[in-house]
Amino acid sequence: MKIGCADVDGHNWPNLCLMKLSAYHKGRGDTVEMWRPEGWYDLVYKSRVFTDTYSKDNIYIANADQIIRGGTGYGPGPDLLDVVEHQRPDYSLYPQFPDTAYGFLTRGCPRACGFCIVSDKEGRRSHQVADLSEFWDGQREIKLLDANLLACPDHERLILQLAESRAYVDFSQGLDIRLTTPDNIALLNRVRTKAVHFAWDDPNVDLTGYFRRFVELTAIKSDRRRRVYVLTNYGSTHEQDLYRVDTLRGLGFDPYVMVYDRPSAPPITRHLQRWVNNKRIFHTVRDFADYAPAKRLRENPI
Repeated sequence: MKIGCADVDGHNWPNLCLMKLSAYHKGRGDTVEMWRPEGWYDLVYKSRVFTDTYSKDNIYIANADQIIRGGTGYGPGPDLLDVVEHQRPDYSLYPQFPDTAYGFLTRGCPRACGFCIVSDKEGRRSHQVADLSEFWDGQREIKLLDANLLACPDHERLILQLAESRAYVDFSQGLDIRLTTPDNIALLNRVRTKAVHFAWDDPNVDLTGYFRRFVELTAIKSDRRRRVYVLTNYGSTHEQDLYRVDTLRGLGFDPYVMVYDRPSAPPITRHLQRWVNNKRIFHTVRDFADYAPAKRLRENPI
C-alpha cells in the first residue's frame, strides 16, 4: 500500500501521531511519505491538532482511495490503536527536525482547566504511559509533550530517566509550578535542561511564592530558559495580565503571553502579547506604558 500523511497544522512542529502511523505502516511493508497532490494513494491520514481558530484546514485531498481524519482539531475521536501508540516514531518523516525525539512519558491532568481539553481527553489523573526508551534512541534533544508530568506518582523515576539520558530536555508543555518540591527540583537540576516551561493561567491564584522558591533552588540560572506561559483573554483584566507579566519578570522568569480565542481579544491584549513575546522590544522597553502602540491606544481609545 502507498500511504500519505497530511499535516494540516503545517511543519513548524512534527506531528507525533503521523510519525507513529508511519512507523506502523512501514513495519508492515507499506510505502509512506508526506502527502502530495501528485500521484495516487491507497490511504491518506489527515491530522490536525488545532481548530479553525488557530489554523485552517486548507488541504483538499482528491487523490486517495481512503482518507482518515483525526486529531483534536477535528473534535473528539478514537485514540490510536495500542499497537500504533507504542511505536517508536518515524523521525525520517520530518527530516527538517534532526536529532530530536518527541513523546509522552505521561498522559492526563488533574486540573481540569476550562480552556484545556487534556483532562476530558486523557483523564483527570496523570499516569505513566511510556518509558523514555520508547521514543528516544540517543537523540541530542528531547521535547517532552506531557501536560502535567509532576502530577504523576512516578514522576521522580521518570525525571531520573531524563537525567540519565544526558540529552537536552525541553519540557515544552509546561511543568506545574504548584507541584514543585525541593526533592523534585533537585532531580530536575540533574537534567540537562534546554528550557523549562511553567504556566500562570489563573490570575486569581497567587503563584508568586512557588516561583520564588523555584528560583532559589533551581540550577537554571538564565531567565531566558525559565519560561512561563501567561494566559490572557480568559476571564482576566488587562491589569491582571500586566501584573503577572511584571511579577514574573521581577522574579527572574521570561513570560510568554498566550491569548485565548485571539480573534475576540481586545486590542490592548494583542498589544501586550506583541510587547512581551518580541523579546528585543520587551528587554528594551521596560514598561508597557512606554510601548508605542499602547500609548497610541490610550490617546485614541476604540
